Amino acid sequence: MKRALVAFLFAGAAVLVTAAPAAAHNALISSDPKDKTSLEAGPSTVTLTFDQDVQGGQGINTISVVDANGGHYEVEGDPTIKDNAVSTKVAALGKAGQYKIGYRILSADGHPVSGELTFTLTKDGTGTPRQVEAKDLVGRPNGDGLPIWVWIVGAVVLLGGGVFFALRGGGGAKA
Repeated sequence: MKRALVAFLFAGAAVLVTAAPAAAHNALISSDPKDKTSLEAGPSTVTLTFDQDVQGGQGINTISVVDANGGHYEVEGDPTIKDNAVSTKVAALGKAGQYKIGYRILSADGHPVSGELTFTLTKDGTGTPRQVEAKDLVGRPNGDGLPIWVWIVGAVVLLGGGVFFALRGGGGAKA
């Protein structure tokens, strides 16, 4: 019984020591242009600033600028990341109306974070949209990764199994 208690205490301590704190996902703290603003001319760049650094990598982070008909105005290619700011170049916008800025970034804790902002263009621009084909969306992140609780549960199961087998086989030879 004493051995079981000691093994259980060691297993519990190992879980507590190895369990990382649950990190919070990045949160958008500002944008340029600001959400729900009206502009006479379209922005040449969209910049989103988060409360934590953003992880980089090819094809991981996206920012899109889309008109009411689904036409895209962001310049092709990956956005630029500088610490906690993500930006992308924007082509000349088209007709006056509402535009959506959609984003998906890889947060500091490894989880994708997505959201949407809007702005209104009050005067027609000179640009024409590009249509994004399905093949252009291949390779975009589409999973949320594994949350930390999965790792904690896995560690508890492994440690519990180790304790179980240690107790079953640890009786030693009897004389």
